[in-house]
Amino acid sequence: MTLSVIRSNRSLARPAEHTPSGILDLSAIDRIPVLRCNARTLHVFRHGGLEAAQVIRGALSRALVPYYPLAGRLKESNQGELQIDCCGEGAWFVEASANCTLDSVDYFNDVSSIPYDELLSDSVPKTDGMEPLVQMQVTQFTCGGFVVGLTFCHAICDGLGAAQFLNAVGEMARGLEHPSIAPVWHRDFFPLQSQLEDSTQSPNFPPPLPSYQLKHANIDISTDHISQLKQQFHESAGQTCSAFEIVAATFWRQRTRAVNFENKTEVKLVFFANCRQLLDPPLPKGFYGNCFFPVTITTSSEWLTQATMVDVVKLIQEAKSKLPFEFSEYINGDYARNGEDPFAPPLTYTTLFISEWGRLGFNQIDYGWGPPVHVVPIQGSSIIPVGIVGSLPLPNVGIRLMTWSVEEAHLQPFIHLMTTPI
Repeated sequence: MTLSVIRSNRSLARPAEHTPSGILDLSAIDRIPVLRCNARTLHVFRHGGLEAAQVIRGALSRALVPYYPLAGRLKESNQGELQIDCCGEGAWFVEASANCTLDSVDYFNDVSSIPYDELLSDSVPKTDGMEPLVQMQVTQFTCGGFVVGLTFCHAICDGLGAAQFLNAVGEMARGLEHPSIAPVWHRDFFPLQSQLEDSTQSPNFPPPLPSYQLKHANIDISTDHISQLKQQFHESAGQTCSAFEIVAATFWRQRTRAVNFENKTEVKLVFFANCRQLLDPPLPKGFYGNCFFPVTITTSSEWLTQATMVDVVKLIQEAKSKLPFEFSEYINGDYARNGEDPFAPPLTYTTLFISEWGRLGFNQIDYGWGPPVHVVPIQGSSIIPVGIVGSLPLPNVGIRLMTWSVEEAHLQPFIHLMTTPI
C-alpha cells in the first residue's frame, strides 16, 4: 500500500505566555560553521489517538515559555556573529494524517523506503531569511499511532539539549506545570577567542566534493553478542570497555577491510564527546546548548585491518583519555597555533564518523502514550561516511548500527564482515 499523507493544518506554535525579548549571544561552539544546519529525525509512536497532534501542539507552546530562545530566530550581529533574536515568533507545527496503519509500513523499520518529505514539515515560513529553530509535523496513522517528524537547528542544541527540550514537551503533554529539569542558557561558559574566530573563518577554498554516493545498511547487534565481546576484551586486556567502544572498533575495522584501501593509507575515526563535565566548574544541569568536542583517531589502513578487536578498542580508549587535555587546549585557543581546526576533519572516504544516540534521551520521550518504538535519524549527507549507534525498535532489545558509510561496490563485503561472528 502506498503511503499518502494529507496535511490539514499549518501554524506557528507561539509561547503560551509572555516571554522575554531581546538578543542572546551564542557560545563559540554554537557558532562553529559546521553546526549551521538542521538535524532531522522521525519518532515513531505506537499509540496516540486522534487528539495526539493537538495535545503535542499545546505542550510545545507551554514548553516554549521556559525555553523561549527556541521560539526566536537566528540573526547575525554587525560583526557577523551568530545570535538569537528572542522575538517569540514560535515553532512551526504541522498536523497531518496518513491513509494506513504503522504496522503496514513496519513502523518504518526499513529506512531506505521512508518517504521523508511526507513526514517532515513543509511550507516553512521565513523571517528575514531565517526559518523557525524548531519545526515539527505530527502525522496520525489509522491505527491510532503517530510519527513526529522533527527538524531542529543544530546551532542551538546538541543531541542532549534537543532531547532535554523534547522531554520537557512530553512532560507538559502529560500535565506537568513545569519541566522536571529547568533549562539553563549559560552560553558564556568560555570566553570567545579571536584565534578561534579566525580559524573557523579560513579563506582557504573547500576541497572538491567527492562523486561517490554512500549506501545505507542497518546492522543489528544483540545484547548477548555485545556482552560476549566485552567479556573477551576484559579477559584479554584486564580492563572494562563500553558497548559503544566495541561497536565503534568493529565498525571501523570491518569497514576498512571491506573497502580494502591501499596499504599505508591514512584512515580516521571521528566521534563527538560530551564535554559538560570537563569544564571547571561543570556546566549546570539543564544546559541545552552545544558542548562537545571531536575525538579524532588516525592510523594506517594496514594496521587497522590486521589489528584485533582488542587492539582497536585500546586505541579508541587511549584517544578518549586525551579528551580533557585536548578540550582544555581548545577552550584556551591553543589549538589555533598549529593551524588545525579539530571541528573540520577531512570529509573524505578515508574518514569515518560515528555517533552514539542511545544515551541522548530520545527513546524516553513520552507525550502520554508511552515512549517511541523507533527513532530514525535522517541522513544529512550522501558523501560523509557515518554510522549512528541507536537502539533496536521496541519490543526488541539490542543495538542498531545505522550506517551510510560505503558506496555500492563495498556494500555487500561490508555487510558480510559486520554480520560474521568475530
